[in-house]
Amino acid sequence: MKKPVEPPAHDCATPRPAKTSYSVLRQIVHWIPEGLPDRLAREADADIRKFSCTSHVVALLYGQLNRAASLNEICDAARLHEPELNRIRGATAPKRNTFSNANRTRDPVIAERLYWQTFEHLRTICPDFTQVKRHKGFIHRIMRDIFAIDSTTLPLSLNCINWARHRSKKAAAKTHMCINIGNSLPTFAVVEDAAHHDSKRADVLCAGLKDGDVMLADRAYVDLAFLYDLSERGVFFVLREKENMVFTVVKRRTHKDPRILADETVRMSRKGSAEKYPEPLRRITAIVEVDGRDMELTFITNNFEWSPRTIAELYRARWAIETFFKELKQTLQLADFVGYNEKAVKWQVWTGLLAHLLLRFLKHVAKWTLSFSRLVGTVRAAIWMKIDLLGALRLYGIAGGPQRRVIVDYQRYFQGFERFTSRPMG
Repeated sequence: MKKPVEPPAHDCATPRPAKTSYSVLRQIVHWIPEGLPDRLAREADADIRKFSCTSHVVALLYGQLNRAASLNEICDAARLHEPELNRIRGATAPKRNTFSNANRTRDPVIAERLYWQTFEHLRTICPDFTQVKRHKGFIHRIMRDIFAIDSTTLPLSLNCINWARHRSKKAAAKTHMCINIGNSLPTFAVVEDAAHHDSKRADVLCAGLKDGDVMLADRAYVDLAFLYDLSERGVFFVLREKENMVFTVVKRRTHKDPRILADETVRMSRKGSAEKYPEPLRRITAIVEVDGRDMELTFITNNFEWSPRTIAELYRARWAIETFFKELKQTLQLADFVGYNEKAVKWQVWTGLLAHLLLRFLKHVAKWTLSFSRLVGTVRAAIWMKIDLLGALRLYGIAGGPQRRVIVDYQRYFQGFERFTSRPMG
């Protein structure tokens, strides 16, 4: 009897990323221009000899990536991994009091400038990172820059109530943001206490918008004087209607689309409102899918040419900024603050934004296809490991992970089966 032919042996071991001389944290910090934090600190006359600004930024970035809940947690980790920490641009392990003093006294404008200059650096070394992508759905034909503005509130402890009072017995900070829908990256940001209404920051958020751009916002940003200024500059806007708006219907249009309930040209009726916005507005009521549910929503816009369905889809595109805030708040450390004064809070928020920017850049260059939370979890698990970060992300950042090779006994099938397949079975 002829002995069965043994199938070729296949390697069943799970692929491993290559080892390097640098920790994952060091590879992330590498994307920040070398010497930039210290240079910004010197320009702001905020240099602390015992604790450099680079060490300050690295410590706060570690706190963000590892979701550290206190200064002690960051300081203890820094001391345990001090040899590796020293290899990250010469960063040193801080003492708790020194760390707290830096958070309390250093101007957070340093962190803000660090964020935007790092943003420009990443744009320079990888232009594809900020490239505006073609829009999906009904708005794919709109060859314009589309921006969304919104804010998110960050609850603070009552220790912050002296500077960040929010309502009667609460304290909170607020981050106002303008992002480009085409790449889901910010173009402007304001970090402050939550006492200011969203509409008060609309002007500064939209200062960079130009003729032909599109601005999307929720009803909190309905300020008629602000909207009229946008219209005079040639900027199109789409916003949710405020419930207390009073108007006169000038013209009604009919549409066959059953999801378009109303398409009207209106003018503001109240004297003060009519003075702030003397031109006609377009008012559209449509059934729009929001978070998997159909909802009846009413919009106001200054565009009379686009179809009502396009206007509704434009507002749906505003959800990109909600996704941005979700990534920021659910994966990084913006819930437990390690300092209570205004400067400490702003330092933590801006380094949170910086960590998010660096992770988004890693996601782009590694072609990561899984969720952002999976990316952050992978980085967090390997933060002190000496492995090739980009290689690891490219290896594991695909749906289903690497294919497992198994041994197949071809003799169990008909003769010559192995000639018709090169794919492992099982």
